[in-house]
Amino acid sequence: MGEVQQTASVEHDCQGGGPEDLGFAVIDGSRSGRTGYPEVVYCRGKTTDQAEAIIVRMRERGIPVLGTRARPALAKRILARFPDADYDELGRILTLGCFCAPEDRQGLVALVSAGTSDLPVAREALKTAEFFGSRVILINDVGVAGIHRLFARLPDIRKARVVIAVAGMEGALAGVIAGLVAVPVIALPTSVGYGASFGGLSALLGMLTSCAPGVSVVNIDNGFGAGYQANLINRGPQS
Repeated sequence: MGEVQQTASVEHDCQGGGPEDLGFAVIDGSRSGRTGYPEVVYCRGKTTDQAEAIIVRMRERGIPVLGTRARPALAKRILARFPDADYDELGRILTLGCFCAPEDRQGLVALVSAGTSDLPVAREALKTAEFFGSRVILINDVGVAGIHRLFARLPDIRKARVVIAVAGMEGALAGVIAGLVAVPVIALPTSVGYGASFGGLSALLGMLTSCAPGVSVVNIDNGFGAGYQANLINRGPQS
C-alpha cells in the first residue's frame, strides 16, 4: 500500500470509517476522529491468530498499527507478511504503517530510566511516544543509587517538554527529577525489585506519595500509558 493511499485511508477512518466486527473483536475505525489517534492493539491475552487477524485487517483499512505486548511468534508472522513492519523485541512493540514519519516528530520527551532492568518498560514507552509523533531521548541507568549520573544528564533532561521517569525498587527517581525540572513528570513504576517491592507496588506507592509537585503516575509496567500521555503533553491533541 503506497504512502498516499495509506494517508487517504487514515483520513477516511478519521472522518468516521466506523467499527468493524470480526466476530472476536470490533475494530474501532473511527477512534482517530474522536481522539486524534488510532486504536492500539493490546496483544497479550489474545491468541496469535486473533492478534494477527486484527492487525492484518487494520492494515488493509490503512490504519497505522501499534501492537503492545506482542510475542515473538506474532511478530514473526507479521514480519513475514509485511516486511515493512518493525518489532522491538525488548519493548515487545510491533508497528506497521506510519502514523507519523520520523522526520515529522516534534518537541522532546525525556525518557529517564533508573536501571538496565527497567529498559523493557522504558522501550515500550519510547516506541509508543515515537509512533504517535514525539521526539524522544532515552537516558538510561541514572537511578538514585548513583545520583551523580543523573546530575550529569540534567542539561539534556531540561530540554524536554515532559519527562517520563521509569523506576522499580522504591521508585524514588520520579520525585527527585520533579524537584529539578520545570515540566510535568510522568512516573512509571516497574515491577523490578526484590520481595518487599511486591511486584512494583512499593514503587507505585512511593511515586503516588511523592512530595515533589508536578508528578503524575501510571500503572505498574504501563509503558504504553506513559508514552501515550507524554505524547499528548508534548504534541497536544491531533485534529
